[in-house]
Amino acid sequence: MRDFVTIAIDAMGGDHGPSVTVPASLQAIKENARLSLILVGLEDELKGELFKHGVEPSERLSIHHASQQVAMCELPSVAMRSKKDSSMRVAINLVKEGKAQACVSAGNTGALMATARFVLKMLPGIDRPAIISSLPTIKGHTHVLDLGANVDSSAKNLFEFAVMGSVLVSAVDGVEKPTVALLNIGEEEMKGNEQVKEASRLLGGSDLNYIGYIEGDGIFKGEADVVVCDGFVGNVSLKTTEGVAKMVGHYLKSAFNKNIFTKMAALLAMPVMKAFRNKIDPGRYNGASFVGLRGIVVKSHGGADIPSYNNAIHEAVKEVEMDVPVRIHEQLEVILSRGQEKQ
Repeated sequence: MRDFVTIAIDAMGGDHGPSVTVPASLQAIKENARLSLILVGLEDELKGELFKHGVEPSERLSIHHASQQVAMCELPSVAMRSKKDSSMRVAINLVKEGKAQACVSAGNTGALMATARFVLKMLPGIDRPAIISSLPTIKGHTHVLDLGANVDSSAKNLFEFAVMGSVLVSAVDGVEKPTVALLNIGEEEMKGNEQVKEASRLLGGSDLNYIGYIEGDGIFKGEADVVVCDGFVGNVSLKTTEGVAKMVGHYLKSAFNKNIFTKMAALLAMPVMKAFRNKIDPGRYNGASFVGLRGIVVKSHGGADIPSYNNAIHEAVKEVEMDVPVRIHEQLEVILSRGQEKQ
């Protein structure tokens, strides 16, 4: 475990920019005395935001000027070509240069992934990066990947995702042998497309704790510690989940506001509803990791508030402390070497 952790913050990224990233950073360093943050972005704007909070740049919260910003709707190719001094690009450069151990950004996902892959490069033996994040379940939480980095994945890609997810969960959650499952349209062996079937064969012959297929509802039943799918399926699943959560919240609010009696019932149910809301609050699980890279990049939700962004920073800290990229590389080497020995 590292004695001190330095994280580069893309302070201009996201829907709210410095109005969220700066106070979230202040909260994070207050909570962790071993944490140092580099705020990357327009220097004058960042100094002004710090001034609002009665704080000046310091050794633990410094500013690194970047003259450009990547818009949330900007094409990744445009950002790569014309925004070489963007807060996003500079923050990732700091990781490559060893001045920071990780980068956190709430910016444009496509641009962040493309830039991170270009600057940091892939780990040996990994074809594609994947986006992984935790989701609440009735047993606690599970980790799902890929959530949108790759819309068309091969069986080999799915196998690599499983390795990366297993290593991350083992490191961050302290689970010695995380259970791994493939997301499928059924639990029977004959179900699924050829990529999923071949991935299942590869996983079945590996040292991972592979338990087979699960269906979509199995994610939230907590049937596996790691759920693997391609990015198209994963992203649709994630967005559907977010939509259902909003719908449930909408109907509950409408039901409790129907008349004076339901409003009284709402007052009585308030403690239960508050606990329920906190349990499924997306902000608690904010901080999706780009695994497979030679460095640590954590993606915050673009609309994250201060507590949510703070959670993303702490996710980056945990991954730095546990050397997640190194562990992924080592575990993949072990699995591949054992696979060759069996042949």
